[in-house]
Amino acid sequence: MNGYGMYLAQRAPPNDAWIDQLFSSKAARKGAVVRRSLAWVHREVGRAEFEAEVRKRGYHLIETADQLVVVCHNGPIRLLF
Repeated sequence: MNGYGMYLAQRAPPNDAWIDQLFSSKAARKGAVVRRSLAWVHREVGRAEFEAEVRKRGYHLIETADQLVVVCHNGPIRLLF
């Protein structure tokens, strides 16, 4: 098994304080972007819970390499290239 699968099985339970802290950050409040590594998300809250929180807020979620990028507004976005 690769290293990625190893930490998926050992994910901690959801942490509401971590989610609250992320989405109350200055960047999130201003409608900017916040990013977290996949490993961090799996360790702190879990992928499904993180995605549910982003979706609940109406934000956009982008996965790139080993990062999750949250666009903290619900307006349209366009990927240019």
